[in-house]
Amino acid sequence: MNLKYDVIVVGGGHSGCEAAAAAANLGSKTLLITMDMTKYAQMSCNPAMGGIAKGQIVREIDALGGYSGIVADKSTIQFRMLNLSKGPAMWSPRSQNDRFRFTEFWRDTLENIPNLDLWQDAVTSLLLKDNKVTGVRTKIGVEFQSNTVILTNGTFLNGLIHVGSSQMKGGRIGEAASYDISEQLLGVGFKTGRLKTGTPVRIDGRTIDFSELIEQKGDEDNFKFSYLPGTQSKLKQRSCWITYTNPVVHKELETGFEVSPMFDGTIQSTGPRYCPSIESKLVTFAEKEKHQLFLEPEGENTVEYYLNGFSSSLPWDVQYKAMQKVPGLENAKIFRPGYAIEYDYFEPTQLHHTLETKLISNLYFAGQINGTTGYEEAGAQGIVAGINAHLRCHDSGNDFILKRDEAYIGVLIDDLVTKGVDEPYRMFTSRAEFRILLRQDNADIRLTEKSYKLGLASPERLKLLKQKTELIAQIIDFTKNFSVKPMFVNQLLTEKGTSELKQGVKLHDIILRPQISIFDLANTLSPFQEFLERVPVERKQEIIEGAEISIKYEGYINREKLLAEKLDKFENIYIENKFNYGELNSLSTEARQKLEKNNPKTIGQAKRISGVSPSDINVLLILLGR
Repeated sequence: MNLKYDVIVVGGGHSGCEAAAAAANLGSKTLLITMDMTKYAQMSCNPAMGGIAKGQIVREIDALGGYSGIVADKSTIQFRMLNLSKGPAMWSPRSQNDRFRFTEFWRDTLENIPNLDLWQDAVTSLLLKDNKVTGVRTKIGVEFQSNTVILTNGTFLNGLIHVGSSQMKGGRIGEAASYDISEQLLGVGFKTGRLKTGTPVRIDGRTIDFSELIEQKGDEDNFKFSYLPGTQSKLKQRSCWITYTNPVVHKELETGFEVSPMFDGTIQSTGPRYCPSIESKLVTFAEKEKHQLFLEPEGENTVEYYLNGFSSSLPWDVQYKAMQKVPGLENAKIFRPGYAIEYDYFEPTQLHHTLETKLISNLYFAGQINGTTGYEEAGAQGIVAGINAHLRCHDSGNDFILKRDEAYIGVLIDDLVTKGVDEPYRMFTSRAEFRILLRQDNADIRLTEKSYKLGLASPERLKLLKQKTELIAQIIDFTKNFSVKPMFVNQLLTEKGTSELKQGVKLHDIILRPQISIFDLANTLSPFQEFLERVPVERKQEIIEGAEISIKYEGYINREKLLAEKLDKFENIYIENKFNYGELNSLSTEARQKLEKNNPKTIGQAKRISGVSPSDINVLLILLGR
């Protein structure tokens, strides 16, 4: 067996799988090492993909030629488009998945990628020479040589699990933690810290009284993540269920606070602000009498349910007794209690935007090792790290970096590298200043051609993209040239609560009205309906919706594009290693400290560092002669 590779990926989670797949598909000889080959891209927490802003990331990974969207589609047991009552910048796809089939589909995908070898083992150290990584050493003593290494260790680096006063070493419940790598990286100068995440009880569905719960069905429209045809789920679709906590539940939970590792000082690390444990909710939102809970099926046929919103590290018996005070769960049994887990992460300001480390060349970090939370954020970092590791191996001289106005992935990585983290990072639409440009419907338009030029996105993807953009342009052109007389649309306008026409107007002007949908007009105007029949049936929703968004939000889209172009000039003013910030007394003390720590590459990056004011930026521009 040849032990020399272009790219070695350590860790088989969502990040590791995307990284390995991207590098191998680009042509690099790649090795993926994981401790358990039955758990590729394991859904350790909730069995779902996507959600607010996260769904946009999954579509971006798909547009780049990744697999998260395809695997999610194939294993979907419920799909919903969130935030449809808001503008299209906020629409976010989300799937409920069969977590067993999700892993199965991922393994099948990996096993069918040329250039990709798989190895089951634990990596205990990196092989380093002259501040450059040259390979890895495993627990059983194998040394693999490599041009590049990508670490995607998730929650496994010195992982410690908490259930009440009980503690267990592990990366997930029942799975061993990973040791020695943190200590080695600390020894060469990396700054590390500890973060916490958690998960709730898993419930036996045979003991749930569903008559007491509110049913939440999926969308009737067959939405999906991937832009490729034929990825629709063939699995049985299932409902989720809603219930609530109450003061009795809260009182029962509070009986365990004295021995809670969250409150007795056992857990020192910071947990996720936006996905807190139930005990944290009771303290932070003490005035609330109830909290919403979701019962989510773990698979197509299993009786196991995930109690979303009830994450806890309280003693198992306290969790169990409190859960049984929840309506519908009075007689419920659990398969296992919730737990908290602490793990090592590395401050992401130690990375370049390619996710290569600044201290050791050819070494990349991706996923929770960078302080993020979520399958989607991990997968996004993985595909970017995999692409850049491949480019480095083949001396292309190019880096693959997405800007903040090009992708949520760009926002994610720029936030991590520029600002760092002091709590697990989770993506939200509010983090993106150009979210009207970064919609879920146009991820392929933004990213597929870039990926195709790299050699990752397939010719089929490019062909589908060109078909989509051409058809959208044709639809928009038709609406600008087709005149509508009042007699044909006034009844529809009245029904929709908008003023009638006094004279004929272009169809485009009617679509601009917020009350009117392009689909309403297609059903009313037969010439328009006939024109739309040229759109392939399987892509009709996607393409017609894309045209409508382009028409209705053209002004907002153009305004954001202009703003992005104005700000982009700062991304081309390079300042890396040009200043000794500690000696620039004209800068504020905080700015000197932050700039010295981060050493930003451009003025644009410096502007985004918290604590660096506009006046500090002006000082730098003056010193540059600007």
